[in-house]
Amino acid sequence: MAITKLEQMFDLLKSKPKKRISVAFANDAHTIEAVYAAVEKGIVDATLTGDEALIRKTCEEHHMDVSRFEILNEPNEAKAATLAVQLINEGKASLLMKGSLSTDKYMRAILNKSLGITNEGAVLSHVSVMEFPSYHKLLTIADVAIIPQPDLKQKIKMIDYLVKVSKAIGVEKPKVAVIAATEQMLAGMPACVDGAILAKMSDRGQMPGCVVDGPLSLDAAIDMESVKIKKVSGPVAGDADCLLFPNIESGNVFFKGGTKLAGAELAAYVAGARVPCVLTSRGDSSLTKTYSIALAALMA
Repeated sequence: MAITKLEQMFDLLKSKPKKRISVAFANDAHTIEAVYAAVEKGIVDATLTGDEALIRKTCEEHHMDVSRFEILNEPNEAKAATLAVQLINEGKASLLMKGSLSTDKYMRAILNKSLGITNEGAVLSHVSVMEFPSYHKLLTIADVAIIPQPDLKQKIKMIDYLVKVSKAIGVEKPKVAVIAATEQMLAGMPACVDGAILAKMSDRGQMPGCVVDGPLSLDAAIDMESVKIKKVSGPVAGDADCLLFPNIESGNVFFKGGTKLAGAELAAYVAGARVPCVLTSRGDSSLTKTYSIALAALMA
């Protein structure tokens, strides 16, 4: 049975072996609080890299038992990220998480050709699960943070990631909407062309385990009243489990509009590396980061 609330991930994880998370430059209170909550819930064990004195001071100020963490002292953020990735390569952790360092330094450590955790030709994509008060189920979306303008091959891989995440939260046969500005097939709009190709590939069984339809406008993908008014047909229309956005701008605006204006909560991670990599904004709440740890643990 599919879960409908992000907090239900914690129950799913009770039946799975506990993982260890390696946190890169865990110098901020939100990150430490999120990891501490995940440790207290029994989801993960945790190793924090960063400024040990600052981490201990933060734990003391927020009444957290610092002994619940393993701490590796490295005050330099780039070196702390490299150290966190090294733990993955040494088999000492199976999840990675971004702390208070910048995203570019975090991704640089992941992508490093000799020391990183990606295989040659890997497609990395940011996948989010969003819980909207106004939608009847969780929405899994990509990409809002990594791939600026995905080509068709990248979109095929992104659909694979979306479907795997959707299945992990209990959706038996995910419905994937390939989003464009219109549900009409307009040859002059690349998003529409890609949507039509992906839908036909799905029709012909080239994407097993899911149903893909496109192009679909956002309202035609998630709003049944709009579907009826526009007379849009198909198994995905009005009931999408997953949204594949045509570019980073459209995905990012949806993502931030949903959280800042529509009261959505979320979990997010980067797929495509050898382990799930939690990537949240430095401004995200500790709850968002805890949910993201839970999602990464589900996918590990």
